[in-house]
Amino acid sequence: MDESGLSEKFPVARTWARRGHTPVLQQSFSWSQMSAIAGLSWWRFYLRFFDGAVKSEQVVEFLAALKRQIARKLLVTWDGAAIHRSRIVRSWLERQAGQVVVAALPPYAPELNPVEAIWAYLKKHEIANFCAKDIGEVSDFARRRLKSMQRRPTLVRAFWKQAELAF
Repeated sequence: MDESGLSEKFPVARTWARRGHTPVLQQSFSWSQMSAIAGLSWWRFYLRFFDGAVKSEQVVEFLAALKRQIARKLLVTWDGAAIHRSRIVRSWLERQAGQVVVAALPPYAPELNPVEAIWAYLKKHEIANFCAKDIGEVSDFARRRLKSMQRRPTLVRAFWKQAELAF
């Protein structure tokens, strides 16, 4: 499981233009942002979107939705972000009576988290150079691209392969 933020400031990637014409990408920018949380199983990934930054309450909301949707015992691996260690999240996890078990990834090891590959792929391939007028347009476009990515099982497997985990 991992969180990521998106804003109107898009990731810039290589692009093309006619010879002799430098491509110009114009963007507006405000401090508005949206966030997404994703969890990855062997076969698919699960998403939730939120306005602004992710807080402990949204982590709990996502975990509860994940628990309802999967309806099995969950093993959640995540980084050591402060929101994962918050009192609210710890309290919710304690009330789950072992149905949701958490394993922390080592610090400074994002390459071990396959969900990081979702965010990298989204930003480098799916929404790179997307010139949005406002955060609503960013949100709609990112949601559509992520939902499209969910329907690609080979892509989901690639996220697992990219993580340097031994199985």
